[in-house]
Amino acid sequence: MTLKVIGAGMARTGTSSLKAALSELGFGPCYQMRELLSHPEQVTFWSQASWVKAIDWDELFQDYQATVDFPSYRYYYQLLQYYPDAKVILTVRDPQAWYESALNTIYQVVEPQTGQKFLKTLKLPDSPRTRYLERVWSLVEKELWQSDFRGKFADKQYAIEVFNQHVEEVKQNVPSKRLLVYQITEGWEPLCRFLDVPVPNQTFPHLNERATFKQRVRRLLS
Repeated sequence: MTLKVIGAGMARTGTSSLKAALSELGFGPCYQMRELLSHPEQVTFWSQASWVKAIDWDELFQDYQATVDFPSYRYYYQLLQYYPDAKVILTVRDPQAWYESALNTIYQVVEPQTGQKFLKTLKLPDSPRTRYLERVWSLVEKELWQSDFRGKFADKQYAIEVFNQHVEEVKQNVPSKRLLVYQITEGWEPLCRFLDVPVPNQTFPHLNERATFKQRVRRLLS
């Protein structure tokens, strides 16, 4: 199995819906942050990815045909080169709406201070899995909040600038024939046309709404 679809969109741009849609279209399994939370031992690989030049991506993605969301979206360019036949999907949304969504979901759960408090409220037993989960939180803090947003995500204007810069960077770096700039609200048609597959006879999935986000995180960590 080889990676066929690379998601380059940031979290809270409809990545959970895209994952479900890709699976329905035959491009599953799809790697996402949930896989990292379910297999927190993989944090070692992602920690190395930030500084090791030659990464064996096949080792991580051997059972997957697609990947979306954090942390893989940060490595879309490396993946683009490693998998020359893969297509790239950049999920986007209104920047203001993206910020409000991210602020009230992932930032509340995995922001450095509140994230540690959240872990403690779960009362997880001291175990190798718990220690790995703490490393996952540390990875998010280092790579997302500190590296990408320079510790200034709470600054709305700055965070939106980072978001917009990422969108433009992807557009510039990915050849147009391999790139789909996509809003989840567009539904099946542009996605199926880009992937050259038939449109399924069912409603497009819309998942991971804000109201259910924290409950899903709790289930993953239980």
